[in-house]
Amino acid sequence: MSLQATVPQFQTAFDHCVIAVSDFELANEFYRDVIGVTVLSLERGFAYKLGAIQFNVHGPGMDPKPLAATPVAPGGSHLCFRWNGTVEEAIAHLERKGVLIEDGPVSRTGAEGEGTSIYFRDPDGSLLEFITYQEN
Repeated sequence: MSLQATVPQFQTAFDHCVIAVSDFELANEFYRDVIGVTVLSLERGFAYKLGAIQFNVHGPGMDPKPLAATPVAPGGSHLCFRWNGTVEEAIAHLERKGVLIEDGPVSRTGAEGEGTSIYFRDPDGSLLEFITYQEN
């Protein structure tokens, strides 16, 4: 089977995904202060808004239905966020917030092509990434 570019007969766009956390308060603070999300309180749990994207947050005391065949566990995600600045600014931001950089800066390919990434972890151990497409 060839992976040629084809024009689909329909159009889709990314709407939301689910992340799991072990402590809502700690995760809400981290994602708000480090990533820059807006924390939404829902009827059951929380969601994080970042531009047009929503992250539904599953955690303690929740029993969401339907459930994925293999639900993501706290610490089991890898999320990449576009940093709209230089990689040096992203590094300085993480240092100010006391977040340890695990890897980078390294060259990576993202949605906009070649970029520079730095990797770090949320309080549950999920691997997070800031990618910038800015020239350094």
